[in-house]
Amino acid sequence: MSCSPRPSILDGIDVGTLQTRLAQMQADYLDLLSGRKIEVAAYTQGDGNKSVTYTKANIADMVQAIIGLQSQIDVLTGKRINRRAAMAPFF
Repeated sequence: MSCSPRPSILDGIDVGTLQTRLAQMQADYLDLLSGRKIEVAAYTQGDGNKSVTYTKANIADMVQAIIGLQSQIDVLTGKRINRRAAMAPFF
């Protein structure tokens, strides 16, 4: 019986693109953990107050996205194939 891998929302994206995005997500994750990401930056200019808001990603969601991306890259590069484990009898 042949078991085909489950479809992924990332199917069809080039492996190189996925690897580039993974590296960026991992860097962003480390920046969030270290506190290097700014959430709100405000400044005063000649014509009034200005502000820029950066949204802080939910770290748990980011971790799941990174794991999913790593899994997709592994499947596409042949490092890991999505198969069920062999069934073993239980006595």
